[in-house]
Amino acid sequence: MMIDFHQPVSCKERLMFFYNFLQAPGQVGSITPSSRALAKQMMEPIDWARADTIVELGAGTGVFTKWIDELKRPDAKLVSFEKEDKMRNRLELFYPGVLFHEDAVELVRVLDGAGLDKADAIISGLPFANFPQALRDQIMDQVYAALKPGGVFVAFQYSLQMKRQLQSVFSDVSVKLVPFNVPPAFVYVCRKEVDKQGADALAW
Repeated sequence: MMIDFHQPVSCKERLMFFYNFLQAPGQVGSITPSSRALAKQMMEPIDWARADTIVELGAGTGVFTKWIDELKRPDAKLVSFEKEDKMRNRLELFYPGVLFHEDAVELVRVLDGAGLDKADAIISGLPFANFPQALRDQIMDQVYAALKPGGVFVAFQYSLQMKRQLQSVFSDVSVKLVPFNVPPAFVYVCRKEVDKQGADALAW
């Protein structure tokens, strides 16, 4: 599927993002929404034709939500987490087919409660650098437990601070710099290992 990543972020979205950054910088993490170049890099690792369940962490103004909603199959399910109430409530109006929730620490419980399989892909815009280590650990435990074998976790950060922790969780971690973002960002692509039984199933 061809997606136009040149569609600009609206002034309203930028103002909302900046306002929420001023109100809660620890939760928002940036003064401006992610760029088109960053969105493209975040979407590329996902096998959209095969993904049944997709999770988004830290939806913000919905920059990634928009692309996920267009790229996924019509029958695939998107579960999106956003801590900030105004942002989450606004997104619920635009995307009635998406399951929105508040706290990423409840990821496994939310998927189970919705009767969904484990996630094929988890896409994160969470500002991990702003979180205490205990909260990072909780969220990463949830991410790993919620991913299918062979599933992919894609996250962006503004530093390499999370690299060591991600490598301790995932055996397959790659990092790519996206310079055309404000500020420049690193995209982490982390894949959960597939056991022998899972590899045989995928081969069929």
